[in-house]
Amino acid sequence: MDKDLKNSQEQETNDSSEVIENQKQESKKSKKQSKTVLKSKEKKLKDGIDILTKNNEELKDKYLRLVAEYDNFRKRTIKEKTEIREYTKNDVLKDFLPLADDIERAVQHLNEIKNIEATIEGIRLINQKFIDFLKSKGIEEITAINEEFNTDYHEAVTRFPVEDDERKGKVIDVVQKGYEINDIVLRFSKVVVGE
Repeated sequence: MDKDLKNSQEQETNDSSEVIENQKQESKKSKKQSKTVLKSKEKKLKDGIDILTKNNEELKDKYLRLVAEYDNFRKRTIKEKTEIREYTKNDVLKDFLPLADDIERAVQHLNEIKNIEATIEGIRLINQKFIDFLKSKGIEEITAINEEFNTDYHEAVTRFPVEDDERKGKVIDVVQKGYEINDIVLRFSKVVVGE
């Protein structure tokens, strides 16, 4: 019996050693699997970080290009506006030169006036040419005489008493003509208003 007991104890010791050994091996496997899982997760996270970094760089590049493109657009627009303004100014001034020539000839002619009627007619022609020039540029005179005083078109210089009730609140005299272009006032008419 002692022998059986001894064998049994040995068997238990062997079994328990085996169990401990199995546990150690399972623990090693578990640690290896944990390390493998951790390395796999770490690799996935690093790959994710790399992808996000790459996307961030692409977005930053697109943003910088967009900002540069907008800045170039803004500069180009300013340049184009300046060129258009200069072209328009030059175009108007070029069309004004024949009128300047006519006025200069009229002034030179003043010293040699022989026929007053011809001089008056010449000045009327120059005036009509100037009015036609303004109309060709879309500039029109603002009508004021006998119109109701309107602050959108008229600037009252003074008020003058009138006896006729119908003329009260109306323009009775124009001190300086006003002009508009495409329904935009260039200069208000300076007027005298009846009261």
